[in-house]
Amino acid sequence: MLIGFAVPVSGGWATPAGQVAVAREAEERGYHSIWTLQRLLNPAGSPDQTYRAVPDPLVTLAYLAGCTERVRLGVAIVNLPFYSPALLAKQAATLDHVSGGRLDLGVGLGWMPEEFAAAGAPMERRGARAEEFLAAMRSLWTGEAAAFEGEFYRFPPVVMEPPPLQSPEPPVLLGGTAEPALRRAGRLAAGWVSSSRADPASLGRSIAVVREAAREAGRDPSALRFVCRAAVRVREAGRPDRRPLTGSHEEIRADFEEIAEQGVTELFVDLNFDPELTGPGADPRVSMERAREALRAFAPGA
Repeated sequence: MLIGFAVPVSGGWATPAGQVAVAREAEERGYHSIWTLQRLLNPAGSPDQTYRAVPDPLVTLAYLAGCTERVRLGVAIVNLPFYSPALLAKQAATLDHVSGGRLDLGVGLGWMPEEFAAAGAPMERRGARAEEFLAAMRSLWTGEAAAFEGEFYRFPPVVMEPPPLQSPEPPVLLGGTAEPALRRAGRLAAGWVSSSRADPASLGRSIAVVREAAREAGRDPSALRFVCRAAVRVREAGRPDRRPLTGSHEEIRADFEEIAEQGVTELFVDLNFDPELTGPGADPRVSMERAREALRAFAPGA
């Protein structure tokens, strides 16, 4: 199982300097990938402090592409309804060139009504729109003349250049937890990425649904990627009520082994869901030091 690490993207520690520091150390320590996430905005007055001061994920990855050389650059995820196929196709292709072909593009449907309202996007029939979006975007990535006529998206014959550096396209990973989303990943994507709320013990069941859908679509399930967002919370060892991915570095590494046994091919450590690091009262300097400790503890081969 390949191991990645999420850069700071939520809270007071999510600064460009902090992101560069984590990205560079992750690359130096042999991590396979670094990751961002998308959150456009939050409802005013919401008590939920999970997503605070979240920067744009693709702009962040473009910046980090210039500060790294080898580590892959992943986003989990951007929400398709907030884009047009042409806009995301152009941004992703450009980022693929800027990074030297290191982009992993995670996409999903979105869930927050306030974001849909602010983006001017409908929430209805998101699954059907996503399937059409992917087809339209991929037609633009060929670098050849393409026209599209669908229910939701349409454009006359056009050419988008340059196409992505990775051929035929950057790996597209689909998020989602409902069975239709899992089956969509099996039929249409390079793989599936789990959410921060996913139960680590149930990943194998979700992976089985994705694989079954791939087989039914005539695809090779063994070629798919299964990426776990590991929402880690480092705490003292030996808690009687310990949950997976919460505990000491050693306990959490043991959890990684159990996750790998379920068929996960890649995992990235994500500290952005730990309120001790990202909450309003967190000290960014302390958060960065704890991130450095985690980078050392969870490094491949450590």
